[in-house]
Amino acid sequence: MIEIVAISGSLRAASTNSALLAALAANAPADCRVQLYDGLGRLPIFNSDDEGERTPPEAARLIETITRADGVIVSCPEYAHGVPGGMKNALDWLVSRDAAVGKPAMLVHASPRSLYARAALSEIMRTMSFAMYEETLEIALLGKKPAEMEAILTDPANRRAMRGAIEAFSGFIRSQ
Repeated sequence: MIEIVAISGSLRAASTNSALLAALAANAPADCRVQLYDGLGRLPIFNSDDEGERTPPEAARLIETITRADGVIVSCPEYAHGVPGGMKNALDWLVSRDAAVGKPAMLVHASPRSLYARAALSEIMRTMSFAMYEETLEIALLGKKPAEMEAILTDPANRRAMRGAIEAFSGFIRSQ
C-alpha cells in the first residue's frame, strides 16, 4: 500500500485546492491511500529556536506525517505572485529535518493562473531535496461555486485523470 499525504496550501473553508485534493483521495486506486493533512492553520510560525526537544506538537505531527508517507502531493494557491505564508511556514518546519530528503513529491493545481507560485514552490521543494515528480495535474476550479466544483470533480474524464495521475505518481514513488 502506497501512503501519500496531501497538503493544501489554502486555509479557506471553500478552497478549490482542498476540494481537488479531497477528490484525488476519493479517486485513488486501491493500492494507494491519500491522507489529507489538516494542520496547516495550527502550525506556529517557524522559529529555529523551537526545534529539537522544543518542537511544537503540531510541527512534530507534520514532520512525522511527512516522514511516514511514501510521497507528498501539494495543491497550493498563489497569493501576490507567491506561495502563501502558511504553506511556506509548513515547509520551513521541514527544512532542517530528513523528512523531505528524497521524498517523492507532486504538485497539482486548481487554477491555471498560479504560475509564479508553481515555480516558487517547485524551487523551494527542490532546494529542500524533495524528489519532484515532473508531471502535474491541473483541474481548473478557480471561481467555481461548490456545486460547479462538484460537477467538475465528478466528471468521468476528470475522475480518470485524477486516478491516472495518482497511478503515475505511485509508479514514480516505487521507482525511487
